[in-house]
Amino acid sequence: MLRVGYVPEHFAAPLLHLGATPWGKENIELVLQPSGTGQMLTSLDAAQQGGQKIDVAVALTEALIAGIAKGRQDYRLVGSYVRTSLNWAVITGTDPAASAYQSISDLAGQKIGISRIGSGSQIMASVMALQHNWTDDEGQVRDIEFLVNDTFANLRAGVNQKPPYTSAAFMWEWYTTKPYVDSGEVRFIGNVPTPWPSWTIAASLNTALDPSHPSSKLLDEFQRRLTDEIRKFANPHTRQSGQAKDWIVQHHDYKPGDVATWLDGVRWAGEETPNPPSSSITEGQNTTPQTVSQQVVSSTLDVLEKAGVVKRPHDGWQMQSFIQGGSAVE
Repeated sequence: MLRVGYVPEHFAAPLLHLGATPWGKENIELVLQPSGTGQMLTSLDAAQQGGQKIDVAVALTEALIAGIAKGRQDYRLVGSYVRTSLNWAVITGTDPAASAYQSISDLAGQKIGISRIGSGSQIMASVMALQHNWTDDEGQVRDIEFLVNDTFANLRAGVNQKPPYTSAAFMWEWYTTKPYVDSGEVRFIGNVPTPWPSWTIAASLNTALDPSHPSSKLLDEFQRRLTDEIRKFANPHTRQSGQAKDWIVQHHDYKPGDVATWLDGVRWAGEETPNPPSSSITEGQNTTPQTVSQQVVSSTLDVLEKAGVVKRPHDGWQMQSFIQGGSAVE
């Protein structure tokens, strides 16, 4: 079995469809990672307590790239999953103590909640700081105080001043959070879309990319079949008929109108649907679950370096450290 880590969000729909097929039931195990990409980075680590838990991660682009840039040598990028941006909401509480936070500018110098060290929620907080010039005289992002809260529920509790999770704000995907805004539990005070394609596929060098390991025999077929499921789930017909929207509404606690708006702006890698007019991302638009854009990796590293997330080595970045041979495209 190929163990595939995923986040239980609407983006996972084609992956869940693959898992429900006869081939999927026999050959892959979908491993829920509710704390997000930070949890997946831990689950890929064979040195963790309890050992390695997944062979493949379908995870956030920035966190996977940052992990390698910071020294992880046990996985490589092998494919792309979502080619459009992810809209990160900036979220605070409805508790009276959170009333001081009305916009992103009010968060300067405040404690920011994150799921885990190295997670997208931490990295994007640094990108937000860069965009809002929370920098020193040399243009480097000033130190941000992060509070690790692990779960989405703990993050929501934290912005409502419930110890030990207390923080001013946190960042999470917009539509995943919107039901809690609608219920009055939390508030949106801004958003930060990723300046890169949002989801990427990584595989473990210890298992899925080791020719001697049984799971390696399944990786190529997994990627090919995932491309097929993406094209079945999201195409001009399923979008126009409402079939894709209806499936997500049935499987998630989202309003039909919210799902329709989200679907209008999202495109999976390999999907044969033109990009929406609102999309500003031009790199990595011809990738599939079997390929990774070198331009996306390079430009993401540039932003992460400016945000103080990673530090460029003296000899520069080496693409072969990030992308598995044969997967790289321009």
